[in-house]
Amino acid sequence: MSLYRDLRLNPPKIEVKENPREVHFYLVSCMCDNKYKMTFKRKEDGQYSVSAGIQALSNFQMKGDYRTDLVWAAEDGEWDKVVEIINSGVQAVESARSR
Repeated sequence: MSLYRDLRLNPPKIEVKENPREVHFYLVSCMCDNKYKMTFKRKEDGQYSVSAGIQALSNFQMKGDYRTDLVWAAEDGEWDKVVEIINSGVQAVESARSR
């Protein structure tokens, strides 16, 4: 059995600090359990930017208008919704770290 499948069947409880400056989501891909990181950083104007390092967010195949939906959910502090959007594609959230 793969780690990706285990995470999809039994998702972990993700906790994010209130009003974080930065949040890192550690992801596992459905392809060979490859691991990636998605980072949300709060800018001076209070809005978040999202990046996935060298991976394009479109490679994660999330449903909907994922870039806007991810940022708006983060700005509203709806981190469970962020996890739901990420998990709608070919990645599964393994853990998160915030500061």
